[in-house]
Amino acid sequence: MPLRDRNLPRRHPSGLTRRQLFGAFGALGLAACDPGHPRRGVLGAMERWNGGLQSRLFSRSRELAGGALTPADAFPGYKATPGPAFPLPAKDWALKLGGRVKRPRTLSLAELHALPRTDARIEHHCVEGWSAVADWHGVRLSELARLVGAEDVGYVEFKSFDLGYWSSWDADSAMHPQTLIAYGMNGADLTPKHGAPARLYGAVKLGYKQVKYLTEINFVDEETGGYWEDQGYEWFAGV
Repeated sequence: MPLRDRNLPRRHPSGLTRRQLFGAFGALGLAACDPGHPRRGVLGAMERWNGGLQSRLFSRSRELAGGALTPADAFPGYKATPGPAFPLPAKDWALKLGGRVKRPRTLSLAELHALPRTDARIEHHCVEGWSAVADWHGVRLSELARLVGAEDVGYVEFKSFDLGYWSSWDADSAMHPQTLIAYGMNGADLTPKHGAPARLYGAVKLGYKQVKYLTEINFVDEETGGYWEDQGYEWFAGV
């Protein structure tokens, strides 16, 4: 899949670049940027406008394909906790499913493995501009939503044991057929570098939305931010 040149200004259907739209908002006298509250003021208004547009353009039926696999040792890893990659023994891991659901429950890794498996080759896009391709396998998030009876929620929140790392997605993106709770990569079990025992992975979001070391999923009615999103990164972050 060809990469968009991230050095080019992104244009909206109005024909204006985001920078031009930012200037237009400023001319209207909107509140100035507040570094203590990065999602308020002009930048917050710009993000909400952009997120609303991306959401309207999003198609749950659109599937994305990756190209040639990136060598495993060349696929970057990231975690918030300092120090070496840290494994969590499978016997100590559990995935809590809750929020506005009919049947909240907690899954062991063996129970997660027993659910219908989906495989997808996905191209990862980092906000820093690089990309990498891997084969992922796991359980569709939509399958877990059916399992616990999550109906008509607007958002899904994902939490991690990695220094409180977390994110939230719009429900349409979360229920996309390529959005997985992945426990395997390139035909093998997930490694600590890439989020073992299980992680969120999907084709339609930028890398910082792909929560590793997953421990909790909540189906909710309101958007709840995220680790980087609360520091000013775009919340919708669609690819």
